[in-house]
Amino acid sequence: MVQVRVAGVALDSAGQHVILLKPIDELPGEGRILPIWIGAQEATSILIAVEGAVAPRPLAHDLMTSMLDALGATVERVEVTRIDDGTFFAEVTLRTGSDAAVVVDARPSDAVALASRASAPVFVADEVLGEAGVPGVVVESDQEERLAEFQRFLEDVDPDDFREG
Repeated sequence: MVQVRVAGVALDSAGQHVILLKPIDELPGEGRILPIWIGAQEATSILIAVEGAVAPRPLAHDLMTSMLDALGATVERVEVTRIDDGTFFAEVTLRTGSDAAVVVDARPSDAVALASRASAPVFVADEVLGEAGVPGVVVESDQEERLAEFQRFLEDVDPDDFREG
């Protein structure tokens, strides 16, 4: 397992949201980055947490964090464990008040959003990074522009866009 950080949230050429995970010990432009395509709501949630911003109303991952706090549980770690036919899989390890570890299956986007709020470390299996990672210099060259575009989206988003029903 390799510990990673959220290097950014970007839009690909088709306008799809991508979270970029990079090993914490690698400098920008070096090593590999793991791009994982995610939904718009998850991208917003991750970016809000990483930027330390506050949403006008609690998002689903804020609710998850509040529920864990109320139950006396903490997020110990998140792991992107495998990739199967182009689909990434993750696990969230929770620690309860009795110190028992509980591992929960999750989508990587939800797991990273939760870890970002809980300040929990995120890890990627070596095999996943080897199979799906791309050279960091390729991704990072236009990441700043795409991140700025996504931040403009966040500034203009209406909370009603996230209401169900």
